[in-house]
Amino acid sequence: MNPLTLAYLGDAIYELYVRKFLISKGFVYVKDLQEEAIKYVSAKAQAKYLNDCLDRNIFTEEEISVMKRARNYKNTHHPKNCDVITYKYATAFEAIIGYLDLMGKKDRIEKLIAFILEDKLC
Repeated sequence: MNPLTLAYLGDAIYELYVRKFLISKGFVYVKDLQEEAIKYVSAKAQAKYLNDCLDRNIFTEEEISVMKRARNYKNTHHPKNCDVITYKYATAFEAIIGYLDLMGKKDRIEKLIAFILEDKLC
């Protein structure tokens, strides 16, 4: 499957988890939710989380394969608010989430997202 399609799906899934997490932490106003969510869902944050997971050997070989395909996929879209490398890493992160969802690996998605959200709180 096209890695950008996986990233498209992964972006939506990841944002939903982040929104639920923030609501569970007591954020109730949309303005506050949006401001806080950006700390998790921006391309810069997602690229950082991908690199953190790589540094800690969190990903499986299968996930790394998906990540490399997505990161190296030729894309004509040029982001406005970040550099191309950061954008490619964020896309790779989202593609992993999308891939896991399509494979029915909800437990794995939750484990990765829990690692990210818990690590962010430290």
